[in-house]
Order: sequence, then C-alpha cells, then structure tokens
Amino acid sequence: MSISATFIRRPIGTSLLTAAILLVGGVSYFFLPKAPIPQIDFPTISVHGSLPGASPETMASAVPLSAFTHFERKTSALQVNHQGQFPAVTISFNLGEGVALGDAVNEIEAGTVRMGLPSDIHATFQGTAKAFESSLATEPWLILAAVITVYLVLGILYESYIHPLTILSTLPSAGVGALLALLICHTELSVIALVGIILLIGIVKKNAIMMIDFALEAERKKGLKPEEAIYEACLLRFRPIMMTTMCALLGGLPLALGMFTTPVVYLYLDGLRLRFAPRKQELRLTCEVPAQIPPV
Repeated sequence: MSISATFIRRPIGTSLLTAAILLVGGVSYFFLPKAPIPQIDFPTISVHGSLPGASPETMASAVPLSAFTHFERKTSALQVNHQGQFPAVTISFNLGEGVALGDAVNEIEAGTVRMGLPSDIHATFQGTAKAFESSLATEPWLILAAVITVYLVLGILYESYIHPLTILSTLPSAGVGALLALLICHTELSVIALVGIILLIGIVKKNAIMMIDFALEAERKKGLKPEEAIYEACLLRFRPIMMTTMCALLGGLPLALGMFTTPVVYLYLDGLRLRFAPRKQELRLTCEVPAQIPPV
C-alpha cells in the first residue's frame, strides 16, 4: 500500500496531520531568527563653514551663568544604577517561614497600589519573582499547547474527531481531585506534588485510552452498538487497567519513601566508613614514618 492510499483511507487522520503541520509552521514563524535589513552606506555631501570668533564686546555683554542657575552643597549618591535607559533602585526581600512566593508578590503589588506612586515611577520584579511572573504568564499557553497536541495525536491514532475529547474529558476531574487531596492533606503545590499530579493525569488518560481503543475496535470490526462495545471494554480491560495502575503507583512509592530510606542508608554507610577509617589512618601513618638510618 502506498502512502497516498493510506492517507485516502484515513481522511480524519490526514486532516488532523495537516492541521498540526500548519499549526506548528505558523507558531514557528514567530520564533524563527530573522536576518536584519542590510545597512547600506549612501553617498553623502558634507559642507563645512567657518565663522569668525566673537568680539570682546560681545563676550562682555553675554548673559552670566548665575542669571539662570545657582550652586549649593548637598549630599548625593555616589553612583546611580540604571535599568535600561532609566535610573533604578533595587529593594531586596526575603520570604518568611511558611510564606509562598505568590503570596509575597500579591502583597507587594497591593502595597504599591496603596502607596499611590506617581505615574513616572514604575515598580517591577526581578530575579526569582520575575521568573515566577513569567511562568504564570506563559502557563495557560503551555497547557493549551499540550491539550491541542494530545488531541491531534489521539485523533490521528483513532481516526476520530470526537473520541479524543472523550479521553481528554477525564483530565479535569483528575486535576481537581489532586488539588483537593493537597488541600485536605495541607500540602503545598511543590515540585514533588506537581510530579504526582502529572503521574495521576497520565494514569487516568492511560485508562481511558485502553477502554476507548477496545470499544472502537469492537464497533468497527464486530459491529457492536456503542453501549455494548464500551460495556465489553470495561469488563475485559478492568484487569489490565488495575495491573498497570498498581504498577505506576508502586513505582512512585520510592519517590514518596525516599525521605525515610535515605537517612537510614546514609547512617548505615557512614557507620561502615567510620569502622574502617581508623585502620586506614593507622596504615597511612605507618607508611609515612621514615626509616631511621643507623649512625656510621
């Protein structure tokens, strides 16, 4: 079978693949490097003129400098820092115990609003706070790109516009359940918690894929109705779903139990090091003592 025949037999997959290529090409256009416009030196004509110096009478009748300015002594900064083209002052802050960076950023923004700063003074974050704001600004676009990518891949795989939405419909419930579990356990959304949420979303999506894949095959090859196909998929895929889910959960246990096993292993190995350390030190000292030369 040629490639063109495969595309003709899978029109939905072909259309989704074309849409994916157009989408990637359109997005990549804005990130591709663009060559600057070449700078061309046009011929120019320079005309210079010389004027005679001012006479002593003109210089004597000039306006004195004290007529529009004055001098005074006062303290000033030794240097003026700039950010870009504007003078800037940096104020650093640390987080208190149990205070998240997002809460601190919100409090500082609310404080600047209450201060009523003039229109020519702008307050911006730098460092970790700026990276935090940038991540929050791009996070919705990253989630949207991930959802679109998953939809295109599933649509090409199952030759359907609808059933990728069936699989994706399980993700909101999994995310809400994970956030509720964090709230109940009074746990922050740390890196470990984010890894657990990603693992949970993967498990839920995997379960949906296993059922939808079997149901579609039963409809197309056996001619079953949707109710019969999904019912048979639930019965026959229950055992594989439980086996793979338990494997994934047990595979994540070392990550959760690492905080308990690591100190124990550290103490055990450090005890072995201390047990053999005196002997090695004694051997080293014995080797380093120079032999005494008998007098002649």
